[in-house]
Amino acid sequence: MTGGRGEATRVLADDLGAEVTPPVEVRRVVSLVPSLTEAIATVDGSLLVGATDWCTHPADLDVVRVRGTKNPDVRRIVDLAPDLVVANMEENRELDVRRLREAGVAVWVTRIETVVEALASMSRLVREGLGRRDPDWLTEASALWTQAAPPTGIRVAIPVWRDPWFMVGPHTYAHDLITRAGLTNAFGDATERYPKVPLEAITAADVDVVLLPDEPYEFGPDDGPEAMSTRTALIPGRALTWYGPTLLTAREDILGPTRAALADRETGRADR
Repeated sequence: MTGGRGEATRVLADDLGAEVTPPVEVRRVVSLVPSLTEAIATVDGSLLVGATDWCTHPADLDVVRVRGTKNPDVRRIVDLAPDLVVANMEENRELDVRRLREAGVAVWVTRIETVVEALASMSRLVREGLGRRDPDWLTEASALWTQAAPPTGIRVAIPVWRDPWFMVGPHTYAHDLITRAGLTNAFGDATERYPKVPLEAITAADVDVVLLPDEPYEFGPDDGPEAMSTRTALIPGRALTWYGPTLLTAREDILGPTRAALADRETGRADR
């Protein structure tokens, strides 16, 4: 097959089973997913020609910005003439994917709800979509995360927004990640993926530590802990929700602050 520029193309399928027809040699990629932007940069940084305003890693990323994940500038993306646009089912809108495809752009959509899915999805994107080899970090991360860690017995709650309060619930990447790290999600049995709960319900759920990430809501020392009646720990949001090189350090980035918060509590009890 040949594409709109007369180049030979391949017929592939993305994570949703949709047909994707990039050129045989992919040279220009626009990423609409911060995690995948960072991951692709480790494979071959020269591939990236466009990314969202939220794509903050790598820190020296110098590409055309195409607005946000929920409101990408479709016309600007088309003008960049990408061989492939990378999107995600949860982070990006179906409407924008459809508009790009109608403009003749090949769009690869990922579907990721677990760590194992993330590892497999990224590997297939790299090998099939980009025609490259898995980077070393992906091989290492697969070895680290394929087997779940033993339960720690620590029960946590994780808000992703406040006023109103939304929590990490089941069937989400973040839930699977902390479970594989050995933690128990206090809202893991909710009926919604991100349940909305009253503030008092967060600590009423027999929670040992409330984990406060710095994204999507930017919880900080003065915005979040003051609302809680139990121990809190600030954690990097990237460790919780980004599937990429952060997987190499995500477990300790989350468990370290969690254990420190529990140690502070025990120290406080001893002082009394």
